[in-house]
Amino acid sequence: MVTMLDVAKKAGVSKATVSRVLTGNNYVSKTTRERVFWAIEEIGYRPNLLARQLATNKSQCIGLVVTNTLYSGPYFSELLFQTATMMEKYGRQLIMADGKHSAEEEREAIQFLLDLRCDAVIIYPRFLSIDALESIIEQHEQPIMVVNRTLHQHSDNGICADHQQHSCDAVKYLITQGHHDIAFICGSANSPTGTSRLAGYRQALAENGIPCIDSLIAVGNWTYDSGYTATKALLQQAPTFSALVASNDDMAIGAAKALREHGFVLPQDISLLGFDDLPMASWFYPPLTTVHVPVAEMIKYTLEKLLSRLEGETLLPVPDFKGELIIRDSVSKGPAA
Repeated sequence: MVTMLDVAKKAGVSKATVSRVLTGNNYVSKTTRERVFWAIEEIGYRPNLLARQLATNKSQCIGLVVTNTLYSGPYFSELLFQTATMMEKYGRQLIMADGKHSAEEEREAIQFLLDLRCDAVIIYPRFLSIDALESIIEQHEQPIMVVNRTLHQHSDNGICADHQQHSCDAVKYLITQGHHDIAFICGSANSPTGTSRLAGYRQALAENGIPCIDSLIAVGNWTYDSGYTATKALLQQAPTFSALVASNDDMAIGAAKALREHGFVLPQDISLLGFDDLPMASWFYPPLTTVHVPVAEMIKYTLEKLLSRLEGETLLPVPDFKGELIIRDSVSKGPAA
């Protein structure tokens, strides 16, 4: 049986150095690390993960819970990319569990990762309430970070952009461009992000003395199809509008298709604005004006905070994650300009 000592002899280093490389310790030079991995490959060493975990009380794994209904969204791809990249940087493994379709299944996914002895868990929740998330944090020793939720009792464990303020600022921009009749497509009805963006829309109208007309609001579910369907419903039922805000870029693209089918030219007839600044937004025609949400920065901060906590270092203060309105060609001057 090949042992860690055999690896050390092959690489010409100490057994302790091999151990540091295998646990992802950053204090080993790149040259030494490469030599150790070369030796492992040469002699076919396979570490006993269970023994290492029992000895160190650490698995070197970070768990991630995401509900499968979010897999196709912009947050998920950015979340997974940033998490995997940083796990590689710090020599850790990422284990993902599916939260499926209910709060109970999300809870089971979290417990599954904790039972695997993940050193920490990141949750991108869809169904669990704020109170339930705070209770889970209190009940476990492993650090747990919640993405895209604002926690009240454990604020250091939650990270979220101010979706309401981002939406309010975006709608105010449309108003400054001369648009007063502004339609809005919400996200899923039980989505906190969707609720916050709708609240921002209402807030911007109220602060500018513009009445909020219910028939100018349609409900989507974050998909292209729902943006298309919601826009067709608005065109059939709503009063005339000069601008349309969709709660994400996917629905904005679906909305554009419906508008074109009804003979409207963007942005000359109707201006269009989205959220999330997907890569395709700049390639869309006309290039889509949208709100850039700092997902990468949020995920990077979440992981750095978790890893700092695991290493016993000082916790990082929560920065202010501000969205940015990316002005492109899908918005033009409105009737009141």
